[in-house]
Amino acid sequence: MIERILQKDIESRLFKGKIIIISGARQVGKTTLAEKIARDSGEEFMLLNCDEYDVKTALENSNSVKLKNIFGKTKIIIIDEAQRVENIGLTLKIISDRIKEVQVIATGSSSFEIANKINEPLTGRKFEFELFPISFYELTSQTGLLQEKRMLGQRMLYGYYPEIVMNPAGEISLLKSIAKSNLYKDILNFEGIRKPVLVEKILKALAFQTGSEVSYTELSRLTNADKNTVEKYIDIMEKAFIIFKLTSFTGNSRVEIRKGKKFYFFDNGIRNAVINNYSPLESRTDTGALWENFIISERRKYLKNSGIDASTYFWRTINKTEIDYIEEINGKLTLYEFKWKTGKHVKPPKIFSEKYNIKNVKVITSSNYEEFLGFEG
Repeated sequence: MIERILQKDIESRLFKGKIIIISGARQVGKTTLAEKIARDSGEEFMLLNCDEYDVKTALENSNSVKLKNIFGKTKIIIIDEAQRVENIGLTLKIISDRIKEVQVIATGSSSFEIANKINEPLTGRKFEFELFPISFYELTSQTGLLQEKRMLGQRMLYGYYPEIVMNPAGEISLLKSIAKSNLYKDILNFEGIRKPVLVEKILKALAFQTGSEVSYTELSRLTNADKNTVEKYIDIMEKAFIIFKLTSFTGNSRVEIRKGKKFYFFDNGIRNAVINNYSPLESRTDTGALWENFIISERRKYLKNSGIDASTYFWRTINKTEIDYIEEINGKLTLYEFKWKTGKHVKPPKIFSEKYNIKNVKVITSSNYEEFLGFEG
């Protein structure tokens, strides 16, 4: 089993009097991680899967007496897909306040739903974690840098979902299953989302525009859907951990794009499954976009997993002068360009250099990316 970075952090929070919440997309390993933490603790544990009707019903509108009867002498309770339970926040509050000897680890595959249901009741009573697909850093720490660099092409095509990593011979069928059966399941559970065809159209449009600015108006035209509906669906896709957004960096210069946005997939494999393209890198026309999605999503995992508070942007002017990626950490700006093969020295555009007094751009290629993703071997 691949050790996840979050494990030690979560283990250090056990039995501190608070509920532990692990959120993330379906099949990224939330349940596996929770079970491993419980097993390694040496305590008795119980898994309650809220996709099962009787479990869901037992936890709804419950009280401390009923909950104690369910738990018995078990010390760690894993409540899987907790957002399925009505009033789950109140149930978790009762456990936190009245059954203090029990440690609950609750998982959820929708940040929006689980946050809405637990935030107010669990104020001051929870530790929250986000789990992503396996990261380059996590695999490199276990298999070694040389092995993982050899797998770069594979990862860019098929991604880092645990099941994909553990089954290297059946990636395509597994990805299709994840993308079709599970990827849309959580989206369609949201109130008002009744058009799976539109969800697929929007995701395909975003996949084809990886690395490019996205216009809701243009997406509306491409998908033949209302602009507000498109915006609503994209917001839900973000909250379901399928895509994430980069906004444009601006110092209010008249030539800078002020409200630009780009969207990236949390996982390259899902992006390729959406457009049903698993062709090898050497025969593709979108290798640059795949590289950009891979490196930005892996950097995002690294920053989140490491607890580094960074604001991230891209930059572009109305004349289409641009910088791929900007990080702001403790008020300091660092600029990056992503090139699949060519690592030539790049200077910031003159207008940016003069305005922000930055002289260099770091170029991240397939030959030097490991340090950018946290590996310091």
